[in-house]
Amino acid sequence: MTSFEHSAGAFVFRKDGQRTMFLLLKRKSRARKDASEYDLPKGHIEKGESAIEAARREILEETGIKPQFIPFFSESTHYFFFSGGQRISKGVKFFLAQTGSSSVTISDEHSGYEWAECDDAIRKLKFKDLARIISKAKSYIGRMDAMKALNAQYAAMPAKVPGWGLSTRLVPGEGRLDAEVMLLGQAPGANEDQRLRPFVGRSGMLLDSVLRKVRINRSGTYITSVVQFFPPQNRLPDEREVDLCRPFLDRQIGIVRPNYMVLMGNLASSAMLGRGEVEKNHGSIVEKDGTKYMVTFHPAAALRFRDKHRLMIEDFRKFSAQIKKAPIRENI
Repeated sequence: MTSFEHSAGAFVFRKDGQRTMFLLLKRKSRARKDASEYDLPKGHIEKGESAIEAARREILEETGIKPQFIPFFSESTHYFFFSGGQRISKGVKFFLAQTGSSSVTISDEHSGYEWAECDDAIRKLKFKDLARIISKAKSYIGRMDAMKALNAQYAAMPAKVPGWGLSTRLVPGEGRLDAEVMLLGQAPGANEDQRLRPFVGRSGMLLDSVLRKVRINRSGTYITSVVQFFPPQNRLPDEREVDLCRPFLDRQIGIVRPNYMVLMGNLASSAMLGRGEVEKNHGSIVEKDGTKYMVTFHPAAALRFRDKHRLMIEDFRKFSAQIKKAPIRENI
C-alpha cells in the first residue's frame, strides 16, 4: 500500500555582485544512505495551507528569512521512498525566492548552511530532479534580470521620442519568463494603463474565461502586446508607433523564447506574420523561424460579436490540443 505526501519549498537565492548564490541547508543526520547531506528549505503542506504558504512558513522556520517570492516560477518533483516498511509517494512543489541578506538563522533540524553557486549546489544536492530545477532557476533569474533592464529602457521611451502620442506609462508583459506560449495583443486599454498590467479589463476577463475553458493556465504563459503604452481614446497604434515599439517586443520575445505565439487580432497578426485578415486566417497554425503562430480574434472583438467569441473558443480549443501533444521544452 502506498501513502501520499505533499510538500513545498523553495530555492532561496541572493545576489553577490554578478554571482547568484543559492542557500543549502546541512542535514543533522542522513536518514537514507543515498541521501545528500545538503537539503533545501521545504516541508509538509499543512491542512488549509496553499503550497506557497507552506514554503513561506518553512523558509521562516528553518532559516529565519522572509524572502520575496519570484512571481510565476514553480517546478515540481516526485519520488518514492520507504519508511517503516511503507511505500511513500512524495510530491514537492518548489518556488524561487530572493533575499537581500546572507544572514541565516538555522533551526534545530539542520546543523549548518552554505551559500553556493549553481554548479557547486548541483554537486552538493546530487539528486537529478533538483539539479534540473536549480539549472532552470538560474536561467530564470538571468531572464528576469534581462527583462527588468529591457523594461527600464522601454519605459524611458516617451521622454526620448519627439511627438510621443501614447501614454507615458509602460504596461509591461506579465507571466512566466520561460513560457512555452506567448499571448500577443495590440495595445493596453484604459484599465491596463491604470493598473499597469496587461489584459485586466473586460477583454482580459473574457480571455481568462476562454483560457479556463480550454485548460490553459494563464500564469504559465507570457502575455503582452505589440505596443505596450495605452493609445489615448483607445485608438489603434499607428504605423510609426508600432515601428518605435517593435524592437522592444522582439527583445522580449528573445528573452522568453516561446515555442508558440497566439496572435490576437489584426495588428498582432500583421506585426508578426505580415498579414492581418484574422477573419480568413483564424485558427490556423503557421511556423516561422522555429516558432509556431496561431491567429485568432482579439478579445475586444469577441466581446462585441458573439460569433467571434464562439470562433475564438474553437481556435483556442484546437490550439490547446496541439500544444498538449507536443514535447515539453527544457528551458535552460
